[in-house]
Amino acid sequence: MRTEPFTGPDGAQIPVVRTRHWGRLAAALVAIVVAGWLVYLFAANPRLHWGKVVEYLFNDRILAGVWVTIEISVLATVLGLVLGVAMAILRLSHNPVLSGLATLYIWFFRGTPVLVQLIFWYNLAFLFPELVLKIPFTMIGLKWDTNEVMTGFTAAMLGLGLNLAAYFAETVRAGIQAVDHGQTEAAYALGMTPAKRMRVIVLPQALRIIIPPTGNEFISMLKTTSLVYVVAGHDLMTNASQIYKANNLIMELLIVASLWYMLMTAIATFLQGRLERRFGSEAVRLVRGGGRLKAAA
Repeated sequence: MRTEPFTGPDGAQIPVVRTRHWGRLAAALVAIVVAGWLVYLFAANPRLHWGKVVEYLFNDRILAGVWVTIEISVLATVLGLVLGVAMAILRLSHNPVLSGLATLYIWFFRGTPVLVQLIFWYNLAFLFPELVLKIPFTMIGLKWDTNEVMTGFTAAMLGLGLNLAAYFAETVRAGIQAVDHGQTEAAYALGMTPAKRMRVIVLPQALRIIIPPTGNEFISMLKTTSLVYVVAGHDLMTNASQIYKANNLIMELLIVASLWYMLMTAIATFLQGRLERRFGSEAVRLVRGGGRLKAAA
């Protein structure tokens, strides 16, 4: 039985015996047995062809789908973040019209399912067969065929990005409101304009709150792109579904897709941790240290 030395009031060592938690040990053994049993059911299932999983894991169409999934995730997240910051600032505006419009935008895109939004954008040509951009009351402008512009990729980027912007707006708003009001007063005392105060003082400090959920949203976006298969966006799930519809290897291709999603999620989680440790904390430290205030002065 393991013991650890413990020094008493007189300086003498008193052996301390660790309590054995038999309940924890029993629970751990049960959990291991159940998990092992579930793994065995899948691994030893004669109807599951693991050789096909290995064969399609690095299939050209699967790898192309992985790349498209990453592209859509990055572009939709960038679009959502930029528009979300704008919506958050408008939401906090003292102008009731701008604040009301931002609130309406957030309510609408948070209130409608992502799947509905994807299908809407993909079928936009039913409402607008042509997209026209011209100077009002003139014939000067440009015109595009909606079906050529609104491809599965474009519909996916817009649908996911605009939806994500509504959630980012609330995240950014919470981060901005969490910044100490004294920082705002100090910026006003230095003669900063509201726009400069927001850019130089408030937003950098709000990063410590904004960055963690931003990373979480991107990780979630990697998996949400699986909905893009309804608009044939040539992402990972779309390509995997097209393959298993042709060869009927449904479970094998779903396992292949799941393995790639888990790999992308693991990499994104690692990068999120690095971003939180280095970028977010450093930005807050510089502002709190007065470096940016002195530079602005």
